[in-house]
Formats: sequence, structure tokens, C-alpha cells
Amino acid sequence: MGFALILPIFIVGAVSVATRGAYGGFDWGFDLTGYRQIMFNEGWTGEMEFTAQYLIIIFRTILLAAITTVLCLILAVPVAYWIASQPGHRKSILVFLVTLPFWMSMILRVYAWMIILGKGGPLPRFLGLFGAPEGMTLMYNDGATLAAMVYTYIPLMVLPVFASIEKLDGTLIEAAHDLYGNRWVTLRRVILPLTAPGIASGAILVFVPALGAVLEPILMGGGKQMMMGSLIQLQFGGGRNWPFGAAIAITLLTVVMLVLIAIAIRSARREMKQ
Repeated sequence: MGFALILPIFIVGAVSVATRGAYGGFDWGFDLTGYRQIMFNEGWTGEMEFTAQYLIIIFRTILLAAITTVLCLILAVPVAYWIASQPGHRKSILVFLVTLPFWMSMILRVYAWMIILGKGGPLPRFLGLFGAPEGMTLMYNDGATLAAMVYTYIPLMVLPVFASIEKLDGTLIEAAHDLYGNRWVTLRRVILPLTAPGIASGAILVFVPALGAVLEPILMGGGKQMMMGSLIQLQFGGGRNWPFGAAIAITLLTVVMLVLIAIAIRSARREMKQ
């Protein structure tokens, strides 16, 4: 079973070092052109010329995924804390409502956001009450992409943070208040450190899929700003350059693994200090 899970990764890794087929696809062999193409392009004279276009895409993808993770965390902590403070039966209903978006196809959720932010949508109409130009649209920019990504992934942050807060000993929060700690101090010195495992799990669950987001950049961003997910989809589709697409996918996987290793090392050091 475990082998079946990692088999597609090995196949993608093998394709990433294959040669590009004459009519698209790939031919089995060993060629690092796919990886070299991430940083270098072949000039007219046959010499390799450095290009930063794909590095910019990688940096933009990591930055947008990081901002999505931070925004999800900022929004999820008060929501999870409020849910955890509710009575048992109400708590179950609220947790069910958090998971409700997963019951609908992701593409339908994104299209719903296109209606909300698009021309004539509810949000532009509301902003029109405050003087926004008539017929304006909030679509096809990084802000629209970010809004859809936060909406898509925030349940993945709320659930693990809620699980950590629910296990929190309430007497510790009362003790912090008894020692004249205000709400900010209690949050920073008591709640956040004790819920760090849940926050770390939520950050991983949000950051990793956000790196490979495809629908949001294409539909909400209008494809103006290329992301790694859409770049991979393009290479396996219209670009017909499978080795290059696979090389980008393996590079993305490497970035994710480095992030996970860094988080694991930091968590291990924190546990050793405790």
C-alpha cells in the first residue's frame, strides 16, 4: 500500500529526467534539460543564458502560499477559540459547518467567489454605496486569488487549531487573568504556546496545497500571474513539455520537504527545551 502511494512520485521523478518527445510527451532516457530550463534558456548561439522568469514564479508561489497561511491562522485562531468555548451540542454543529465547504466541489466554490467579486456581484455593489465606480470588478488580480485561497484552505487551519484549544486547560487561562494578564498577553504567553502543535499542523495543511493551487490563480487571477501549479498544468497540457513540467513538480516537492523538515527540526528543539 505504501509503495502504491509513492509510486506516482517515482514516475514523475523519472519523467523529469527523461527526454522531450518530438511530438510532445516524453521518451525514456536521462536528460537534465528539464531542471536546467528552470534557470537557463538556450540562446540563438546555443549558449545557455540565465533567466529568472521561473525563479520569480517559484518565489511568487511561495510568497502567496505563505501569506495565505498567515491569513488563515489569523482568522482561524479566534474562530477556533470561540467554537471551543461553546456548549457541546452547539460545538458539534459549528464544527460541521466548518467542514461544510468540503462537501461541495472546489471548482463550484471558486465560481461562487467569481460571482461575489465579479462585475455586478454583491461586493462591488456594496462598495458602490460608498462611491466605488459603477460596473467595477474585483476579479483578475492577486487579491482575488488570495481571497479564494484563504476561503478554500481556512477549514484546514480551523480544525487542528480547534482540536488543540479544546484540550487546553481552562484553569491556565484563568490563572493568567488572575496574574493581571490582559487578553493579548494571555493569547501570546499562554494560548499560542500551548496550541503550537495544532498551529503547526494547520500551517502545514494550508501551506502545502496552497503551493500547488491551480484553479484560484487561473479563474480568480485570470492567469495574469503564473503560479507553479498553473505552470505545471500548462507544461503537461498546451506546452507538451512533460519533462519540464515534471522537473517543476519535483522542485515544488523538494521545497515542501525542506519546509516540513525545518518545521520538524524546530518542533524537536522546542520539545527538548521543554
